[in-house]
Amino acid sequence: MEDAYARSVSEVLDFFGVDSTKGLTDFQVSQHARLYGKNVLPEEERTPFWKLVFKQFDDLLVKILIAAALVSFVLALINGETGLTAFLEPSVILLILAANAAVGVITETNAEKALEELRAYQADIATVLRNGCFSIHPATELVPGDIVEVSVGNKIPADMRMIEMLTGQLRVDQAILTGESSSVEKDLESTIATNAVYQDKTNILFSGTVVVAGRARAVVIGVGENTAMGSIRDSMLRTDDEATPLKKKLDEFGTFLAKVIAGICVLVWIVNIGHFRDPAHGGFLRGAIHYFKIAVALAVAAIPEGLPAVVTTCLALGTKRMARLNAIVRSLPSVETLGCTTVICSDKTGTLTTNMMSVSKICVFHSMQNGPEVAEFGVSGTTYAPEGFIFDSTGVQLEFPAQLPCLLHIAMCSALCNESLLQYNPDKGNYEKIGESTEVALRVLAEKVGLPGFDSMPSALYMLSKHERASYCNHYWENQFKKVSVLEFSRDRKMMSVLCNHKQMEIMFCKGAPESIISRCTNILCNGDGSTIPMNATHRAELDSRLNSFAGKETLRCLALALKIMPMGQQTLSIDDEKDLTFIGLVGMLDPPREEVRNAMISCMTAGIRVIVVTGDNKSTAESVCRKIGAFDHLVDFIGHSYTAAEFEELPGMQQTVALQRMALLSRVEPSHKRMLVEALQNQNEVVAMTGDGVNDAPALKKADIGIAMGSGTAVAKSASDMVLADDNFATIVAAVAEGRAIYNNTKQFIRYMISSNIGEVVCIFVAAVLGIPDTLAPVQLLWVNLVTDGLPATAIGFNKQDSDVMKAKPRKVSEAVVTGWLFFRYLVIGAYVGLATVAGFIWWFVYSETGPKLPYSELMNFDTCPTRETAYPCSIFEDRHPSTVSMTVLVVVEMFNALNNLSENQSLLVIPPWSNLWLVASIIITMLLHMLILYIPPLSTLFSVTPLSWNEWTVILYLSFPVIIIDEVLKFFSRNSHGIRFNFRFRRFEALPRKELRDK
Repeated sequence: MEDAYARSVSEVLDFFGVDSTKGLTDFQVSQHARLYGKNVLPEEERTPFWKLVFKQFDDLLVKILIAAALVSFVLALINGETGLTAFLEPSVILLILAANAAVGVITETNAEKALEELRAYQADIATVLRNGCFSIHPATELVPGDIVEVSVGNKIPADMRMIEMLTGQLRVDQAILTGESSSVEKDLESTIATNAVYQDKTNILFSGTVVVAGRARAVVIGVGENTAMGSIRDSMLRTDDEATPLKKKLDEFGTFLAKVIAGICVLVWIVNIGHFRDPAHGGFLRGAIHYFKIAVALAVAAIPEGLPAVVTTCLALGTKRMARLNAIVRSLPSVETLGCTTVICSDKTGTLTTNMMSVSKICVFHSMQNGPEVAEFGVSGTTYAPEGFIFDSTGVQLEFPAQLPCLLHIAMCSALCNESLLQYNPDKGNYEKIGESTEVALRVLAEKVGLPGFDSMPSALYMLSKHERASYCNHYWENQFKKVSVLEFSRDRKMMSVLCNHKQMEIMFCKGAPESIISRCTNILCNGDGSTIPMNATHRAELDSRLNSFAGKETLRCLALALKIMPMGQQTLSIDDEKDLTFIGLVGMLDPPREEVRNAMISCMTAGIRVIVVTGDNKSTAESVCRKIGAFDHLVDFIGHSYTAAEFEELPGMQQTVALQRMALLSRVEPSHKRMLVEALQNQNEVVAMTGDGVNDAPALKKADIGIAMGSGTAVAKSASDMVLADDNFATIVAAVAEGRAIYNNTKQFIRYMISSNIGEVVCIFVAAVLGIPDTLAPVQLLWVNLVTDGLPATAIGFNKQDSDVMKAKPRKVSEAVVTGWLFFRYLVIGAYVGLATVAGFIWWFVYSETGPKLPYSELMNFDTCPTRETAYPCSIFEDRHPSTVSMTVLVVVEMFNALNNLSENQSLLVIPPWSNLWLVASIIITMLLHMLILYIPPLSTLFSVTPLSWNEWTVILYLSFPVIIIDEVLKFFSRNSHGIRFNFRFRRFEALPRKELRDK
């Protein structure tokens, strides 16, 4: 029933054909079960494991690698190769791909846990009226039309419409659904509001919420998927995971690279068609197969096999650093997304505030000698911990607050007129509440005031264990005053009273809405001397003024406290007793802002990140909290910057667009609004981070570019998020953003390093094929270079230090290419040199080396005709392993020098020396040791077709490799100066990564 909140009780009962005194019959139950279904959130059909595995291989670069591996294996079999050499290259390629697929499968499996954990918020049992009798049934058996009774502590088992109050009031904590910091009072009246949100539906009990006060009966109106919790689940199912900016760039780069590779491979094959018939190949077909193998080797060289692993490793290293900052990353790619976040949508309750109601102001009458003199006290401490101090109006701390009569009686009243509990949880290391937030705030106040009569009281309390300290003072008053009778809170009286006995004296303590308490008061307790004087119109006017200041300007939730001496021996209370009260004081409480939030939000704005506060609370309360935070001081007022969800939805399309660009606060929201806000901002090309902690936040967290859950939040929110703040501290987000930006900068550096290295390998093979000289590198050698020598230094580049001004720059644009036109030109130059140096090393050994054959260059170019003509040298010289060893070593060493070039994009090595990143230096040393290992250990040297080198050969290798640093220093100089900028402008339209972007900023 969609509109039960707008219908009367009788209309709802008639709709389901149920009698409120008898409930449904067994026949009706079975009928409704068939009609409406079970009261469970159905399990979503999981993606089969095999589909998850195959999905990881649905990438063009991966497909090319698989094809290369298979072709390599088939060609080896055709050529009659057996043993390890035939299987080595394809096996290594497939092992790498399998490892990457395993990581992907694990990540996607974790994502499905959020939906499962929603079921934890469903109640287990319910007290149901059926066939005229109340009985306990599993909550899963409930059907629409069932009459259910709920009381304090019960979890609501389904969406239900209130039909009968069994106590004066019913209050429900629906924070998991709306994010509201305080419980909501429920009633029986139908709602007439248009576009009613959860907060407006005061006659509806929502599935998964908890009763904190009172007892009532209600009729079930929605079960399973047709509940508030079910709609959250549906919203999460409709949310597709967005690809991160880096993932999009890498995907585009992969597509671009695949096309280039395919083109070059075909070109190399076509260029050599004339050589297919060379006698050395033994026929046209074998010649075609030989050059096809070269094309495959070219594909292996061009594809950076280690790139996915290195990106994953670098992001993982970043997440470790972030974990030290209390930001726990659940999704690796989201680390990089932080770097380009432009808007943070922050949940107010529990994120910007502590979500722990606490008393911050106390107002009492001090004395009446010179007219009514009102005294105000401030209270420190923003959590449920009994830690904090009382300050007078000048800001001086009171050493013994309990010595002041009004504060002493406020502590008594707070402890006795109270049905909540405060306890310490050693497992979580914090103080927890049971019951109403406002009542727990009063318990904490009683602890802060302390006890009278002991000079050593404050220090003595600190010596107690945390478990004893939680309610020590409260227990003291409960032992001193025996509760005799309680008059429950009711909506018409708006107050609660408790009758206590103390040393043959009966005292009634009252607390409630200020207007209700003050109107019943005839006397005032003075804080100065403890005397009692009559209350007059002047006193009432003064209290009204203070109340308007507390509740209006400071938007505090206010309660008034009073007492009355009762006749000796009285054992019961009635409403008639609640008159002629003595006013004790006024307390103002709030859900306080976190102390560190202000500086964190200012840092966000300095970094070009806009903060939008999103809350279920009403507009005025939310605006007050935003003012207290202080981060919105730049706004003269909230006009045009603050909207309720209903106001925003009513705006025409164009005005909504303008409002989004100026918005700082959105109030009275429910889950669908949060998701709508994220989508609207994303449509304006914003990169959105959403913070939250409740079940209600899960769909928006999943939809956002990066969802940030609170560590103390629900399991559902954490599972739907990309990152969890272990300390619930908004300030941690700022540190995480800075780390995200640094990680992206380092990621760019090693991607560029790997691109330039692979360009070198492609140039090497292409030039060798064009010149018609023997193969400079075997495919297995290329694979070794790509995996081992490229992988370690590229990973170490991830340890480059964070720039000092990283949070002073504006967020980078999502469309920003990882490699721009000018940079791509730079790395083409570097890559070309790497390739030419490798070929030069190969030719040098044949033509100039003392240990080589010293052939004329023309002989080297005509090596394939050697068997058909007479030569002064044996043809077996072209199978010598020395030249390919020299060229492979040149490739390794030149890439080590190139790694040093990537310490910075534009800064010289003279400014940022190698030892600024000792991890990179260590990785270069390890890489060279590994290379020495395969050169000088016989089994390995055989496997990789290499041989030991002489000192003379090493000297030539260093001469050929070092110039790469000089070339890049020249290019960096141009980048730092105007010539480079103009050159960059000319190349701007040519991007290494295609500029096809869904959200082009």
